[in-house]
Amino acid sequence: MTNLNYQPTIWTRADALKVYENDPTTTQPLVSADFPVMDENLFIWDTMPLRQLDGTIVSVDGWSVIFTLTAIRSPEEFTNEQGEYDITADWNDRHGRARICFWYSRDGKSWVFGGRVMEEGVSPTSREWAGTPILLNKKGEVDLYYTCVTPGATIAKVRGRLVTSDEGVTVEGFDNVKSLFEADGEYYQTEAQNQYWNFRDPSPFIDPVDGKLYMVFEGNVAGDRGTHVIGEAEMGDVPPGHTEVGGARYQAGCIGLAVAKDLHGDEWEILPPLVTAVGVNDQTERPHYVFQDDKYYLFTISHKFTYSDGLNGPDGVYGFVSENLTGPYRPMNSSGLVLGNPSSQPYQTYSHCVMPNGLVTSFIDSVPVQKPNSKDLDYRIGGTEAPTVRIKLKGDRSFLVETLDYGYIPAMEDVVLRKKHK
Repeated sequence: MTNLNYQPTIWTRADALKVYENDPTTTQPLVSADFPVMDENLFIWDTMPLRQLDGTIVSVDGWSVIFTLTAIRSPEEFTNEQGEYDITADWNDRHGRARICFWYSRDGKSWVFGGRVMEEGVSPTSREWAGTPILLNKKGEVDLYYTCVTPGATIAKVRGRLVTSDEGVTVEGFDNVKSLFEADGEYYQTEAQNQYWNFRDPSPFIDPVDGKLYMVFEGNVAGDRGTHVIGEAEMGDVPPGHTEVGGARYQAGCIGLAVAKDLHGDEWEILPPLVTAVGVNDQTERPHYVFQDDKYYLFTISHKFTYSDGLNGPDGVYGFVSENLTGPYRPMNSSGLVLGNPSSQPYQTYSHCVMPNGLVTSFIDSVPVQKPNSKDLDYRIGGTEAPTVRIKLKGDRSFLVETLDYGYIPAMEDVVLRKKHK
């Protein structure tokens, strides 16, 4: 067993009461309804930039590479009563047919579709959900950590190789999936304990202090659904009138931690959660780190609808900061909110990924539009990259400072690959 003695940091209800949805320093600018679409035949959402284990976003031989959750649009299958394409129904169905695909670009924003990473039937479950692609070496080898879902939910990885040419990037390998671990029921809730459990989104990293390979992931605190107790620690210092918690015992999100036996990342030990959100929020998706100024900035994404009774916050990215890997962590900006959607467009973007250069990428979900010849609002479905924004991290605070192009994900470092000799 790993000798790490720590207590999870509690994201309290008092912390979450400080969330202010329309603070301009933490609110993503409005996304215009005339946004461009990367591919009219595809939906894309969770974006996974190619990176190294220290978090550096990399290109290979001058080609930037991103992986995305992807689904083929199916207008022939999803139609309304008038026989027209029901894009909303198609979009809402995408999770059940999610596949990981890749894209490449010379300029970090003009993305060319590369296709599937794994051939059909390679992944052992029906859904390929998000994770992290790690460039391992100058041979172009990549470990793609991801989530195998339905049946169950298993953290897994598959190794392959990126091959570059003057024309673009292709993949080879990615044909042998290795299951790493599942929820244990001791630290992390299992499907038997809660049919709505969350266990996904692996993000491996090298700890800059001890040099070991760790992984953060999304989970729920172990225990049967509805049995969690909202005590003084989970409440925090709430003001008068905020002691009623309603059904908050059903929200039990957490950010999990695991450590690898060695730097190969084939064997892992599950550790206690780093941050728990019992009574606050049920989802702490896609956790990931930025290491800056001798601090650990731990980011996660969450939804408005997964907050518990008596609390409210926007869809967006939340953050916690510490001087140590195992904490204790402090919620950034006092509340945890780092970058949220504006209240006028609450579902415009999601699945934010904060990169070490301060750039934050996300995807467009839906943007309100005016109905023709009417005062009523409709909305336009996205399924494409949102405008990238830049934030600055200063101690325990963050500040939105810039809006950039749609899907702008530039590399921080170019890796020149060693070519194979035929």
